[in-house]
Amino acid sequence: MSDSRTVVMVDAYAPTRRLAPVFHKAGYRVVRVQSTPEAPLVYRGAFDLSPYAGNIVHTGDLDATLSAVQDHDPVAVVAGGEVGVEFADLLGELLGLPNNGTALSVARRDKYVQIETLRAAGLRATRQLLVEDAAQLAGWHAGIGGRIVVKPIRSAAGDGVHFCSTPEESVAAYRKILGSENIFSNRNDAVVAQEYLAGGEYVVDTVSCEGQHQVTDIWKYEKLTANGITDLTCGVRLLPRHGAVQERLVPYALAVLDALGIGYGAAHLEIKLTPDGPCLVEAGARMAGLDLPGFCGPALGEGQLEWIVDAYVRPRRFGYRAGVDYEIRKHVVSAWAVSTVEARLRAYPLMGVIESLESLYDVRPVVSPGGRLRRTVDDLSTPLIVNLMHPIEEIVDRDFGTFRYLDGPSFYELDEDS
Repeated sequence: MSDSRTVVMVDAYAPTRRLAPVFHKAGYRVVRVQSTPEAPLVYRGAFDLSPYAGNIVHTGDLDATLSAVQDHDPVAVVAGGEVGVEFADLLGELLGLPNNGTALSVARRDKYVQIETLRAAGLRATRQLLVEDAAQLAGWHAGIGGRIVVKPIRSAAGDGVHFCSTPEESVAAYRKILGSENIFSNRNDAVVAQEYLAGGEYVVDTVSCEGQHQVTDIWKYEKLTANGITDLTCGVRLLPRHGAVQERLVPYALAVLDALGIGYGAAHLEIKLTPDGPCLVEAGARMAGLDLPGFCGPALGEGQLEWIVDAYVRPRRFGYRAGVDYEIRKHVVSAWAVSTVEARLRAYPLMGVIESLESLYDVRPVVSPGGRLRRTVDDLSTPLIVNLMHPIEEIVDRDFGTFRYLDGPSFYELDEDS
């Protein structure tokens, strides 16, 4: 390994702000690479570049960007988020650094190709259709029957996901998605339809090094039906490493990593546990969002952040520790408010009750008083996040139930003129 103490992180934005300081703690400087001239719309705004020793913006000239990166003599290239996965693969491969290669890069981003890659590997995979036109979609839905899911082939955070019960609804969703702009400021030029998977939805977060995989944390999504959205996520709960559900999820999750060629770095796998067994919803070859890694420090002692550092700059330590199971020190639920209205917010009149919850860790307003509420239809449109953490699981459960009870019309004081 080079004596250099520099790591390159591709497309680090606010959701992955916690990773650079962990590399700093290990004695490494971090150089940021932005894979697009402009930041995606979802990430625009104030962003603190002070943790980064350099900021290289790729404007389309690969040779120039590669030369600028080489000037820093990096020992690793890490994807800082979903939008940076493919460019990180490319830079890592060109620089000859530990990487997942580019042969399966598309399968790690394109939702249709991803599922077909699993099917080719002999894994359980959802039935799906790459939509070519409305008539084809309507016919396919009629043949499948029941509810299906229609979504863009590239996006995240539930953006553009539609649950459709009839062919007419599916066609309407397809027409709404096609040509629209996703949260990464890219045009949705393709749409995939998939069978609806019944069952609980789980997250398995991992970090890999030289093909060796470590499960860092496992979560269960809390769901409800609201605003016309079936299975709207309203929270996420940390699970122990072992249990009946986990023993079914983990072997499948690790097989997914192998099928997608993820041998280095973090992965975030969303999996439904159906009556027929686990089935992938989608996978990201990057660390988890929703600040899940940020909860792992106080709840588990460590998580993806620390394991990512080991995987890229301390591989011997990774290999020595791999296979050690995490243990829950504090139970966690991140609870998300669900707004049913489009209106200007005057106040959260019940905030005092929330602040008195015994397991309260913090409150993160997405919409502050004076801002405008949107109907919650995905992960990005929740107005308020309440994070609960406590050594006693039942106290977290009770407080989560209290929050869900409070989160109704009286939870929001609206501006009458809105």
